[in-house]
Order: sequence, then C-alpha cells, then structure tokens
Amino acid sequence: MFRSLVSLGLFTLLVAPLPGLADTRCETGFAKLRYQDDISCHRDAAPVDALDRLKFIPLDRAGGVSLSLGGDVRQRYEYTQDPGFGADPQDESGVWLQRYILHGDLELGPTFRVFGQIFSALESGRAGGPSPVDENELALQNAFLDVRLPLMAQGQLTLRGGRQELDYGSGRLVDVREGPNVRRTFDAGRLIAELPDWRLDALLARPRAVEQGRFDDESDGDRALWGLYATGGRTLLPLGSLDLYYLGFHDREGSFQQGTEDEKRHSVGVRFWGERGGWDWNWEGLYQFGSFGSGDIRAWTLASQTGYTWSDWIWQPRLALSANIASGDDDPGDADLGTFNALFPRGNYFSEAAVLGPRNFFNLHGFLTVVPFQELSLTGDFNAFWRLETEDGVYSPSGQLIRASGGSDERFVGSAVSLTAEYAVSHRLDLTAIYTRFFTGDFIEETGESEDIDFLELTARFRF
Repeated sequence: MFRSLVSLGLFTLLVAPLPGLADTRCETGFAKLRYQDDISCHRDAAPVDALDRLKFIPLDRAGGVSLSLGGDVRQRYEYTQDPGFGADPQDESGVWLQRYILHGDLELGPTFRVFGQIFSALESGRAGGPSPVDENELALQNAFLDVRLPLMAQGQLTLRGGRQELDYGSGRLVDVREGPNVRRTFDAGRLIAELPDWRLDALLARPRAVEQGRFDDESDGDRALWGLYATGGRTLLPLGSLDLYYLGFHDREGSFQQGTEDEKRHSVGVRFWGERGGWDWNWEGLYQFGSFGSGDIRAWTLASQTGYTWSDWIWQPRLALSANIASGDDDPGDADLGTFNALFPRGNYFSEAAVLGPRNFFNLHGFLTVVPFQELSLTGDFNAFWRLETEDGVYSPSGQLIRASGGSDERFVGSAVSLTAEYAVSHRLDLTAIYTRFFTGDFIEETGESEDIDFLELTARFRF
C-alpha cells in the first residue's frame, strides 16, 4: 500500500502544472460514470498539464470530430477481523485490491458518439481466493454507440446501445457498485429523452456475468432489467426535484430464505430530493409486486435521509439522519413472498464494511461531518439495525442470505460505528481512511457465530 501511495504521489508531480501557464483548469470534476464527464470547457481552456491535453484532442480543423481520453487508478487495502461474524475464513494480513481503468470518448459530429472503456480489477490476500466482486483480470466495462437527434425546440433524443454502466437516483435500486473492486455494468439498449425540465430514460438490459479471466464476460442470461425512469420537476416543485420510475426485473433463480424460484418483480417508486436554506433531503418510497414460483410478491420500502449544514460555522458541520425500512417475509412456509429486493443496489449500502444488505430490516443511521479545511472532511456515524419480520433472515448487500431466522424471535441484528477521513491531495488524487466496528446484536448471538467485526480501509484514487 505504501509503495502504491508513493507511486501515485510521484505521478502527480509528473503532471504538475506546466511552467508559464496560468491555472485555467476546468473545474467540472469527474463523474461517477466517466462517460458523463463534462469536457466542454476543455475546448477553450489552455491545458494546465500534460494530462489536460488528453481531455480534448481535435481530429478535424473545426473540432467537430474529437477524442477525449481518461482513466482511473485505485489502490485499496482492507482488513476485516472476524468476517461473517467469525464464520468466514480469516485473512492473515488483509487484502490488497487494485483497479485500473482507461477510456476513450470519440465524438463524430453532433449526431454520433462512441465510448469505450477497459477495466482491470486485481486482488491478493483474500483467504480462500477472490470473491466475484474482488477480481476481473481484464474486461470491457463500457462499449456503446450513441445516436443523437434533436427533440422539439430545446431537447435531445439519444439512442444508446451496447455495454454500459447504469446509475439511477441514489443507487438504491440500480447502481454501478463503486465500493467493491469490480464495478457493475450491463448490456443494454436505452432511449434517453432530455427536455428543459425533465429527463426520461427507457431501458432494456441484462447485467454482465463476471468471469475473472480476460475478456470472457458475457450477459447474464438468468437476469433481466427493464423500465422507465424520469427525473426533473424543478419548475413544478421549486423546493426540490422528483424521480418517478417503473422497473421490471426477472431472475430465473431468485433466492431468499423461502427458497429459490423463478422471480418476476415490478417496482413502482417515487423519490423527492433537494436542498434549501442549509437543509438537504432525499426521501424515497416504492412498492413491488409480481410472482415467485407459484406465489405472489408483495413488498415495499421507505428510505429517507435528512440533513442540515451550518455553513457559516467553523468547520461547516453537517448533521444528518437516515431512517429506512424494507419488508420481509412473514411466512416462509407459504408460496407468497414479502421480502423486498433491492435489485442492483450499492455494494456499500450501509457502510464500506458491507456487512448487511437492504432486505427485511429497519434502521436508524446518524452522521456528523466536519470540514476542518477545504481539502479534508471527517465523518462519524452510528447505525442500528433490526429485522422487520422475525420469520425472515438477514441478507448481504448482494442479496445472499447470510443468517436464516433459525426460529429466533429476536429483532436486533447489531449496531456499527464508523469514522471516515477523506483528503483531496489535488483535484485528481484523493485519499480515504475508514474504520468500522460492528457490534453483534441478540439475533446474531442467538443463531450462530457472533463475533464483533472490525473493518479498516485505506484507499488512494487517481483520476484524469
């Protein structure tokens, strides 16, 4: 890990501002999905360093045909004491996770665009070998074609086909899964309509089935995702923005405590989010229905996060509370299923330790963030987690059952405290340190191995 940090630091020095040039760097930053990077200002701004020159490479005199190059390097060390509450193999000295990404964005005039991205995720040190989200030696992460057409007076219609990362709303249902080493991607067709106040996204997709070799990933033939996702409403709702969506999901091998069956699930939801006068909020609710084998699905969730920032105070403290609940199954003996399915959620849904996932639970999660200076933020948080239905178990972030109900009537699963420090060395290089302690509750203690979990993460990330 130390050698990785030194290497990244030396690389940063190599791309320091070129002498004699004013710092006119574009301040648009880097998007979570790199194909959403805004590189428009690079057309006019003088390049500050060698890597800035890669953001806009004109291929014709007018600049209508151009190429943009970029990439990510992430080095992460993780150590988990007593993984799986002591039931899983113990790593001797932690895990080193490496991630390397390169992309090219080719603009062929106003109508056509081609985006490609290759991805390598490597792991060493995991007891028992890498998990499916630890390693993918070399893969095509994004490879799609855009066809863009004018829509009405000020809109645009985009047809996008190929392999692509997806991320909707807060990532509660569809997310790129940034936390784990292997990011999620889909083989998909999309129709995107962008209007002055709304964006409508229609999609038909299959997730990638991750293989750990080189360019051997194919579409997952057992699972499919389709739907409509609309976001906007800023003029309609001056206090915030609105997401409205329908998502359909099919899994030939849907697995819950109740068993494994053919699962067809429909999710209808709404999200209201925004900020005003120091307050920020992100509230979401959805209902699910469908079939599970010969039974019916009836499930739901409510999720919220509300915070307030004292921006005129020293260190600009932000205090926030997240309160969430999701349905479980109250009778595993019948054919019907009541367990909520988060489909393709964030891998670090509750914390980077990624102990529990959002099925059959209710929790309260409080945060306090301070900013001692512009480059450094510190966050402390506390999370308490209960089962909603005592006849259902608890699940991992990926949806796997990690502890069956076991006849226990206890609801309290556990609590966790975390400390996070994030430091921006430069606009390209940032460092993160996280420590989490998970205290097992009555349910875990009553149903099997019940060691408390300690988790440490040290991460360095470089982007260009």
